Amino acid sequence: MDTVRRPLRWTAIAGVLVALAAGLTGCSNAVSMAPAPSADAAQCAAVQVRLPAVVGNDQALRNTDAQSTAAWGDPTAALYHCGVAVPTVSDLPCFSKGGVDWIRDDRGAQVVYTTFGRSPAVQVVIDTTRTTDQVVQDLSDVVSLLPKDGHACLDPSDVQG
Repeated sequence: MDTVRRPLRWTAIAGVLVALAAGLTGCSNAVSMAPAPSADAAQCAAVQVRLPAVVGNDQALRNTDAQSTAAWGDPTAALYHCGVAVPTVSDLPCFSKGGVDWIRDDRGAQVVYTTFGRSPAVQVVIDTTRTTDQVVQDLSDVVSLLPKDGHACLDPSDVQG
């Protein structure tokens, strides 16, 4: 009779462990994201390990499930992708913040900021109902580690004859 109880006991223990693992996985704080085309660039990894724990004064860093990505806030207020397509020409507003040139693309409640003159490029999407462009300033220090590619924002006086 003891030999019958041992397999049942091990089966019960295994079942409890599987249920516990499944329960813990379901409680994950990870934000589901897709990696950018050049997310595997070594320069992205160098920036990734230096990303700030808090941006926009109160938005805490969260786990993500894709390479060279980050998210802050719960609910999410800012998303970060390194390795996006490098812009070379744009008619969108371009400005410098923290020594990094950024292109600004207003999309209603979201504003998409993309580095200009850096390769690989970084894109930051901000939910303006949850945070401000302070996030861009907070990320500029670490993003400035990405190599310059020779492009820069131009002042309107630079292009007017």
